[in-house]
Amino acid sequence: MAFAPDLPVLVEVMNRQVAGWITHRWTKWAILAFALVFIGAIGSFGAQLTSVQKNDIASWLPGDAESTQALAKTKGFSDPNNIPAIIVFTRDSGITGADIQAITEDIQKIKGVDGITNVTTAGLAGLPEDKIDLWIPYMPSLTGADLARFTSPDGQAVQVIAMTHMSSEGWEKLPGIVTDLRKIVDADTGGLKASIAGPAAQGADQAEAFGGIDGVLLFSAVGVVIVMLLLTYRSPVLWLIPLFCGVASVMTAQGVVYLLAKYGDLTVNGQSAGILSVLVLGAGIDYALLLVARYREELHRYADRHEAMAHALHRAAPAIIASGATVVIGLLCLTFAQMNSTAGLGPVAAAGIVVALLMMLILLPVLLVICGRWVFWPFIPRLGTPTQTSKGFWARTGTVLAKRPRAVWVGTTAVLLVVSFGMLQLNANGLSNKDMFTSEQPSIAAEEVLAKHFPGGEGSPVAVVANASATDEVVSTLARVPGIDAASVKPMGSKDGIVYVEATLTDSPDSKAAFATVDRARDAMHKLQGANALVGGQTAINKDVQDASAADNRLIIPIVLVVVLLILMALLRAVVAPLILLGTVVLSFGAALGISALVFRHVFDFAGADSSFPLFAFVFLVALGIDYNIFLMTRVREETLRVGTRKGALIGLAATGGVITSAGLVLAGTFAALATLPIVFLAEVGFAVALGVLLDTLIVRSVLVTALNLDIGRYMWWPSKLAHKRDIEVEQRKVDPDDELVPVG
Repeated sequence: MAFAPDLPVLVEVMNRQVAGWITHRWTKWAILAFALVFIGAIGSFGAQLTSVQKNDIASWLPGDAESTQALAKTKGFSDPNNIPAIIVFTRDSGITGADIQAITEDIQKIKGVDGITNVTTAGLAGLPEDKIDLWIPYMPSLTGADLARFTSPDGQAVQVIAMTHMSSEGWEKLPGIVTDLRKIVDADTGGLKASIAGPAAQGADQAEAFGGIDGVLLFSAVGVVIVMLLLTYRSPVLWLIPLFCGVASVMTAQGVVYLLAKYGDLTVNGQSAGILSVLVLGAGIDYALLLVARYREELHRYADRHEAMAHALHRAAPAIIASGATVVIGLLCLTFAQMNSTAGLGPVAAAGIVVALLMMLILLPVLLVICGRWVFWPFIPRLGTPTQTSKGFWARTGTVLAKRPRAVWVGTTAVLLVVSFGMLQLNANGLSNKDMFTSEQPSIAAEEVLAKHFPGGEGSPVAVVANASATDEVVSTLARVPGIDAASVKPMGSKDGIVYVEATLTDSPDSKAAFATVDRARDAMHKLQGANALVGGQTAINKDVQDASAADNRLIIPIVLVVVLLILMALLRAVVAPLILLGTVVLSFGAALGISALVFRHVFDFAGADSSFPLFAFVFLVALGIDYNIFLMTRVREETLRVGTRKGALIGLAATGGVITSAGLVLAGTFAALATLPIVFLAEVGFAVALGVLLDTLIVRSVLVTALNLDIGRYMWWPSKLAHKRDIEVEQRKVDPDDELVPVG
């Protein structure tokens, strides 16, 4: 197998000449001025990121799913972004005439709420006036006389369905609309109770939860980073520089993503925007920690700080660039996903990582050089003094591992394999509405009230679009499908040769039984000759999302593994080492997922996991987890070429152990901040990624990989001959492989 020259093109970008130019006595000021202007200009667009988010239904769905196709065809009948808010009025002793009057008055007030579609206009999405009567049962135009047919069979409840319009800005407006509705209906007295259920209420609760991403989440992540930087550097000043660069990276990344969304057709939604902030801050601080650690080493060897930084950049930049490239390419693999929301996350997050890389390789070195050595106070690195890594904790750990490396890696692997079996406890088949949140939400309580008094599928009907010529056949066939309320099946109108038919499910619309009903309905509709029938609706959408997510898992995970393997081969110029490293990362992922599954079920008492959870956890853990192996193994290879395989492995661990551990703790802390949001999916992703990163930094990278390096020896670098030659030279000089560990100068 042929490999690239000694420095691959991918990681040779930051060479000595570029490093020297960045840290030159005069050009550094020009770079600083340009960087500050650039951050201010581009970062100012970041505040407008929410204005280009696409949180409408179609932007989240799999593009070729049947429910998506059905949704497109129903646009002639209704706007798919008009979402029902189901207002349930209840009285345990039975609805009275006075209640009907009060509800009628509420309806008139509801019609005046901004964001509620008014039936007195031309209808929905340009629907002609002669079609409005088809939509009266679903519009807030009811009178007291109409309410009788909306009263529950037990006579204790009345439901009114008000349509809310969720446009591109509807996601942010939805909580306000629902709040206005609650103020109106909560004003009723005399024992008449009211609650708001349906997709609009659920969307409002989700929007409020996601609304914390830009505020609470970012502040939580910054707080974690500050604490970790203070503990790492033990300096009252130094931590400010990486933190400033990290926050600047987030602001600039948000501005770049805004411009790409505005003018480059990049799709961004509330979820990807929130993950962007956490990912950029965590990864950026990781890169900063590695560079600062190498710079501190070089300050012990060079009197001039500009020369020290030039050497630090030259030696650390290849690993940082390779690490960032791995994350970027791994994230871009998400573009192969069927789910639009998942596919959109890839380029959004990748753009953020590129910004973080540039900030930490250009702005950070400039600021450090301008400030000088004093920023490390009180532990200022002095010329000629020994580095702490040669006698530190990780140097001692390496000495212990070197005694019985095979027993260490075999035992560690066995333990990780055992805990990986916890994945059997993972129920990643999707979450019902009531299980989506970590805390009780008003919409979920309202759903329980609705289900108590009305059929389970009220408010979330099955929607069928078909050729109008087959209307009678579609209606009669759909009415015979088990799980469909036969009396509810009726055509809601026809337009341009297409008929729109609705039916009510007998089961809760987010239940497995309802999903099975959708499958039966589709089988029945597809058998109708010439009908070209498509089955959609909210339940069908949820089912298609789960199916698409499962398909994405099967497709993207292997692609990411292959891409990461190729990058490692190009970087390390070997075959054995990349295969082993990839195996350790997969093992770490399995262990993290196994432990997480047990914690989710037996500690947090979560009902399950979102169907896209395994893919998100995998991409983040593999793409980010491989970082630490890259940081370690590039240093090990550097030292191996100088002192041989065994001693190179020990020096690599000693030199990188502290900074990689700090980087892992920072990244784990930032992802753990996702748990501050009351959304089960994000809480699970945050916990699993944080746990996996800790396993990578504290066990897999420090113990397992180092033990494998020591045991496999020169064969780790096969087919490279450089390590073999150096091992022979070391043996011929009879150098003690366990003598004092001194990093390369």
